[in-house]
Amino acid sequence: EGLLVESGGGTVQAGESLTLACVASGFTFDDYAIGWFRQAPGKERDGVASISSSDGNTYYADSVKGRFTISIDYNKNTVYLQMSNLKPEDTAVYYCAALLGGDPKRTVLERKQTYQYDYWGRGAHVTVSS
Repeated sequence: EGLLVESGGGTVQAGESLTLACVASGFTFDDYAIGWFRQAPGKERDGVASISSSDGNTYYADSVKGRFTISIDYNKNTVYLQMSNLKPEDTAVYYCAALLGGDPKRTVLERKQTYQYDYWGRGAHVTVSS
C-alpha cells in the first residue's frame, strides 16, 4: 500500500527559507498530480502548489507565487516545496497529496479534500515568527 510522508517542517523567522519534502513509498510518481496544501488553525485548507509528474507543469496559489517552488526528483520519488521569504501568515500544517492523472491547476484551486486523492500525507508543521 502506498504512503506519503512529509518532512522538513520547523520554526523559522520571517524572511527565512525552508524546504519541505514529500516522499512516496509503495508507488512511483508516474502520471500523478502531486499537490501541497496547508491548513492554519481555525482556517480552511488551501491549495499551495502542484506539479504534474508526467509533464512537469506546475501551478501556484497567488499567495505564494514568486516565493515558493515545487519540484520533483524522480530518482528519489520525492516532491519538494522550497519556501523562501516566509511570512507569519505562512504558518500552517503542510500536507502533500497525490492523484493519478490529476491536473495541477485543479489540484490547487478545486480539489482540497482528502477523499479526492489517492494518497495523502500526515502533514508537517511550519511556524514563521515575526
